[in-house]
Amino acid sequence: MGNVLIKNIKALCGVDESNRLLKKGKEMQEFTCIDNAWLWIKDGMIEEYGSMAELNLFADRFTHCKDMEIKDATGKYVLPSFVDSHTHMVFAKSREEEFVMRIKGKSYEEIAAAGGGILNSAAKLRAMSEHELMQGAYTRLLEVMKYGTGAIEIKSGYGLTFEDEIKMLRVIQQLKAVSPIEIKATFLGAHAIPMEYKNNRAEYINLVIDKMLPVVAGEGLADYFDVFCDQGFFTVDETDQLLTAASKYNIKAKIHGNELGVTGGVQVAVKHQALSVDHLEHIGEDEIHCLINSATMPVALPNCSFFLGLPYAPVRQMIDAGLPVCLATDYNPGSSPNGRMGFVISLACIQMKLTPEEALNAATINGAYALELSKTHGSISKGKVGNVFITKEIPSLAYLPYSFGVPSVETAIVKGNSIHVGF
Repeated sequence: MGNVLIKNIKALCGVDESNRLLKKGKEMQEFTCIDNAWLWIKDGMIEEYGSMAELNLFADRFTHCKDMEIKDATGKYVLPSFVDSHTHMVFAKSREEEFVMRIKGKSYEEIAAAGGGILNSAAKLRAMSEHELMQGAYTRLLEVMKYGTGAIEIKSGYGLTFEDEIKMLRVIQQLKAVSPIEIKATFLGAHAIPMEYKNNRAEYINLVIDKMLPVVAGEGLADYFDVFCDQGFFTVDETDQLLTAASKYNIKAKIHGNELGVTGGVQVAVKHQALSVDHLEHIGEDEIHCLINSATMPVALPNCSFFLGLPYAPVRQMIDAGLPVCLATDYNPGSSPNGRMGFVISLACIQMKLTPEEALNAATINGAYALELSKTHGSISKGKVGNVFITKEIPSLAYLPYSFGVPSVETAIVKGNSIHVGF
């Protein structure tokens, strides 16, 4: 836990003392900034902040704070760290061969049917040890922290056998033990039907329910349970069966839904009071109406749309209807080999027509809601964890999404400790 005083901040943004757990509809336009500001993080927690004109009022308190680092942020912005609520960061190897297949005209479904996609990652992961998986995932974790991520979710789902799903979840637990930032683990054994169960789907579903879930729950290996409810993967009835089984262990639901079609993923997510329903590239008025009357967070994954050439989730329509929206990276080797939340925000503004303020709320406080971390992460609020980042010298807040592809983070601060960025 570190101590840091950041002075002369051009603007301290994402300030919120309302204790809101999320922002929805018109609220998402509110991303409060204090110009010419300072921020004090004490023992890893946000202690105080304000305008520079008030700084001397706290001088006596600063003198009693030992080992305090002082940073000058002249010309720079300070924001709450991003909360990335949907990743597949534990994986074996990259899948650039499928990238080339897509360039040559193969669809996502065609690649999956030929043993590519999720099944390709599963085959590669089964051949790797926990130690090897841990090394790769830890390197990726440190990378995304440097890009401003201060809390993250990581899923299993590339094992698809009892042994390998448990192996993945144990790797995530190892990451939790050494990670400077908060990690939430999600059990995604129902990510795809393995080739060996292609002609007996029910047997694999029973394996997830009868063998995997009891061990996952008994060993406390997962915070959430996820199902890929979409065409070519798990049906609504199968998803309902799986979520019902998980609820008996009090494991909260998350859903991959409506990436490839309007398949009922939203409705089954809401039925089971899922914390979030993610992807949503294909939704209509029925799905929006269903979400309005729920506590389920809609999560958009624009990296996936960008990389696979899919439609973008209609988040503009969703926000205008009064919904909250969350943004996440979907960091994975097949459809989103990029864990940079800054690029996600740019895509949300450029392709999905969110304002910079709406996109930043979707990537901070609403991301925190999707991981049940709103009380500790996602905004500049006294008593929250001191995870923030300092930008390079930039002319405005809108410059962050405007300058897509350009790293804007100069310093990442995690629990009051500075992390060398190096780019």
